[in-house]
Amino acid sequence: MSIKPDKWIVRMVKECNMIDPFAAEQVKDTRVSYGLSSYGYDIRISDEFKIFTNINTTVVDPKNFDSKAFVDFKGDVCIIPPNSFALGRSVEYFRIPRNVMTICVGKSTYARCGIITNVTPFEPEWEGYVTMEISNTTPLPARVYANEGIAQVLFFESDEDCMISYADRKGKYQVQKGITLPKV
Repeated sequence: MSIKPDKWIVRMVKECNMIDPFAAEQVKDTRVSYGLSSYGYDIRISDEFKIFTNINTTVVDPKNFDSKAFVDFKGDVCIIPPNSFALGRSVEYFRIPRNVMTICVGKSTYARCGIITNVTPFEPEWEGYVTMEISNTTPLPARVYANEGIAQVLFFESDEDCMISYADRKGKYQVQKGITLPKV
C-alpha cells in the first residue's frame, strides 16, 4: 500500500464519486481550510452536533449506550465543555473503493488548541457520512466551527482488491446518514 497524491484523488472522485461534495482545491480564506491537499483531503464538520453531558449521571457503556448522554445542537459554532467531547458528522459523503483504506487525523489548527478529532479508518467499500469525535482536552470551553475543516483523510491504495470488504460483511455503520451512536 502507498499513500496517494492529489491527482489520484481527483481521478477517484470522477470515477467512483468517492467524495461528495468535493472541493478540488484548498479553501482557506478566513475559515479553517478544507478541500484537496497534496496527499489527502481535508473534510468539514457539519452544523449538527451531539454534545456530551452527564446531567443524567449516565455510565458510558459502548454495549448499551444511553443516547440521553448527549444534547443535540445545530448551529454555526459548537461550544464543547471543558474536558468533554461532542460527536459530529462530515459535510462530505464518502464511497471508498474496494482497494482503498483511509486514515483520518485531526487538523493541526484544532490540535494546537487542545481539540482532538478522532475518526476510525474508512474500510474498503465503506460509504456514508463520517461520524467523528471532537474532544476538548482543555480546562476551558472550546469552539468548533461548522462547515469548516476539522480533519484530513489520507488514502492508501492496494495493488489488489481486498478479499472481504466492509460492504461484503454488512458492516453496522454502512451508509450512515447522520451522527451515528455506538452499536454492537
